[in-house]
Order: sequence, then structure tokens, then C-alpha cells
Amino acid sequence: MSDQQQILIGGNKTGQHVLLNPAMANRHGLITGATGTGKTVTLQLLAEAFSRLGVPVFSADVKGDLSGISNPGKPHPKVSERLEHMGITDHPFEGCPALFWDIEGKSGHPVRTTISEMGPVLLANILELNETQSGILHVAFSIADDQGLLLLDLKDLKSMLNWMAENRKELAKEYGNIASQSVSAIQRKLLVLKESGGEMFFGQPALNIDDLMHSDFSGRGVVSLLDASSLYSNPKIYTTFLLWLLSELMEELPERGDAPLPKLVFFFDEAHLLFNNSPKALIDRITQVVRLIRSKGVGIFFVSQYPNDIPDEVLGQLGCRIQHALRAFTPKDQKAVKVAAQTFRQNPEIDTEKTITELGVGEALVSTLDPKGRPTMVDWCLMAPPHSQIGPMVPEDKSKILERSPIKGRYETLIDRESAYELLIAREEALERKRLEEEARLEREKTAAKEEKQQKRSPGRPRQSVLESTLKSIGRSFGSQIGRSLVRGILGSLTGKRR
Repeated sequence: MSDQQQILIGGNKTGQHVLLNPAMANRHGLITGATGTGKTVTLQLLAEAFSRLGVPVFSADVKGDLSGISNPGKPHPKVSERLEHMGITDHPFEGCPALFWDIEGKSGHPVRTTISEMGPVLLANILELNETQSGILHVAFSIADDQGLLLLDLKDLKSMLNWMAENRKELAKEYGNIASQSVSAIQRKLLVLKESGGEMFFGQPALNIDDLMHSDFSGRGVVSLLDASSLYSNPKIYTTFLLWLLSELMEELPERGDAPLPKLVFFFDEAHLLFNNSPKALIDRITQVVRLIRSKGVGIFFVSQYPNDIPDEVLGQLGCRIQHALRAFTPKDQKAVKVAAQTFRQNPEIDTEKTITELGVGEALVSTLDPKGRPTMVDWCLMAPPHSQIGPMVPEDKSKILERSPIKGRYETLIDRESAYELLIAREEALERKRLEEEARLEREKTAAKEEKQQKRSPGRPRQSVLESTLKSIGRSFGSQIGRSLVRGILGSLTGKRR
């Protein structure tokens, strides 16, 4: 395979090119280094290189620095110096076709998914639920599936939980005990999620992963950038969304196997956020996704400060390693440097551990995979400069790109379909009407029975005559028992009764 068919990472001290075989991109990769040592520029270099090969790219733009990838770069003395060192004379400055995404819909196309598509495992991670609460959430999804209730947004899930709490005795027979305290705890955490912007993330139209697989008219892969500047303040939403996207890719894409080029390359910036305080169930799922998604032709590059930010189960599956400088100021830093050095296939000509602490900005230690999938020996590398603009683009340029986007208008209007919220309200209203009708029927039957009973007890008496009324009045006027008895005797004779 010629250099033109491979990705130029940079040049070593002897001027030889350090290359990445794109056929090995689905074996994943790792970009690490301290803040300010060039990780973001390396990410940009790889992303635009894949784009030129026709491979679509997805990356979160945490600091907003990647948006310049759609604009051509500019000549600079330092760039010329590097190109000369690597013996490169043909280096056109050009941008990449780009799509901009934003959960809030402010600086890109809105990104949404549904509660059902997110699933209970990832949703429990966002909400930081304990084991008992996670079990209740799984029950909610099971009941929704069994009863054909769509869980699309937060109000659907809240309605589902309320209905479960009200009917927990009946549901316990099939689904086990549903503690009202656990339901209340989940509801409170849903309120926190709503206040932190999670409400905008759940709904329809949900993101169609096919919209991340575009190429432009010239055959270059489109680079999709997710504005994560606001998401970074809520890392659970940020990391869970990216993990959900990987899960969707694994489920939706067909088996592809090894191919000359990957189907998609996915950059996971600030990857340490994904693994911090994550439960074992989630780590197991991430490991499974990383292991299996390569067969779908998807390559994942994790970007973080230290290699030990990534669990060993995942780290062992990352073929390409690009290590920028680390500073060993503290015992913890020194341990991280040692771990980083141990992750490489050693080169007898390089003291890896020492070199990591001496690297300058834009320099890195690199190990890739050869055509047979074997890691190459670690080599010092002066990173090649990108062809596109380094740093963010101005908002006016981004607005122009959004205006002529091929998917403009596809996600901007929120759709509120009939789902669990509406169906459960309709069900409650129907039950309330039935209850009121039943109460009215019982009241009518009660009234009718009472009237019938009264009629049986009182067969009817003739109307009192004037004389009877007068005698009763006289009787009430007597104060003694004798007088009252006399009157009862007179009335008794008048009414035909005998003593």
C-alpha cells in the first residue's frame, strides 16, 4: 500500500514517514497526553485524513476547537518547517465537509434520542441510580413493552412511574415488589435531569445514524461535530449519549468484517469521563461494544490524558497508540508515565519512559498496526500539520454551513407523538368516567331501594280531619300524663283503634 493510500501521522528523526494503515482503523486507537501538548490537533489531523479517504467521521467538540476543520488552513513558518523535515512538497490547505450538531439546537442541528432507545442501563447511568432503583427502572421498561406503551420523552417515563406507584399491588404479582420510595427517588432524579437540560435530549425526531454516514459530491467523508461545550458541564449526559450512539451503530450497521477502509471513525474526546465512577455493568457493556463494533467497520479512538484513564479490558483492544507528553511532577504522574510506557511495544533505540516526559508540543510517541495486525515498535514522531484551520471558526461561517446543510429542517421541529403519557392519561380518564358512572348507578339503585322500602313500611293513611288536628293540638297543650293518655284514647276511638 502506497503512502497516498495510508494516513500520514508525521515523521521520525531520520525523516521517515510514520503511517497509519486505514484498514486497521477498526482495531481502534488511543490518543493521550497532558493538556496543551497537541491531542486536539492530532485528532483533527486524523479526522481530516479519514475524510479525504471518503470515510465519515464523528467527534465531540468539547472546547469548540475542532470547528475550524471545515475551513482551509493558512501557511505558517512552523508548518513549512515541519513539511520540509518530512520531505512533503504537496500540502494543499483545504477544509473538510462538515455537519454541526448540538443537543440544545443553538449551534447545530438538534440531536435527540428516545427513552426507549436509550434503554434502562444507560438511563440508570445518567440518573446515577443505585441497584434497587435500577431494578425499578428495568420494570418500567418491561411493563411499557408488555403493554405497548412508547417511552419517548421524560414526561412519558414520569407518567409510567406514577402509574406503577398507583398500581403497585396489582403489578407485584407479575413484576415483583415496586417500592414507592424507589419510584419517588427516580422521579426526583428525573427532575434534576430535566433542569440540567436533559428534557431537550429526549424526544422525536430522533437521530438517524444514516445522517452520520454522508459523503460530499467529491467523495469525501463528512465530519460530524457535536458541540459538547455545554454538555461538558453535565458529563453523564455527554458520555451516555456517545455510548448510546456507539450502541446504535453496533445494532444498526450490518456485519462488514475487515475492509480496506472503515465505515465510520468515532473519536471519543475526554474519554476519562466515560469511565469515572461507572458501575461494572456499564464497563462490561462498553467493553462488549468496543470488541464487537469492529466487525461493523467502525473504528473508535479514545482521547484522554493518561492511558490508565481507560480500563484494562478496553485498553487491551486499542491497536494504534499516540502518546503526547506527560509531566511527572508528582508520584501519581510518575506512575502514569510508567504505565504509559508499558503500553507500547518497546524500541531498543528509545527509552520510552524518559522520552514521554521530554516530548515537546506537537511531538509524540507512536505505535500503529502493520498489515498483519501486529503492533509496530514505538517511534518518536514529529506530528504532521493539518490541512485545515487549527482552532475554531467564526460563528458567521458556521451559520453559512448550517444554512446550506443537506439535512436542514429535518430535526429542528420537535414532534410530540401519542405515547405513554397520552395513553396513560386517556386510560385514567376512562377509568374515572367508569368509576363515576358506577357511582351514579349505585346511587340510583340505592335511592330506588330506599323509596321502595318506605312505600312498604307506610301503606298510607287518610288525611287528618280538622277535628283530629284540633284534638292533637289540645293534647300537646296538656302538661300531665293523664291528659295525654285521654287524648290518645279519644284519637284511638276516632281512628278506629282499640286499646
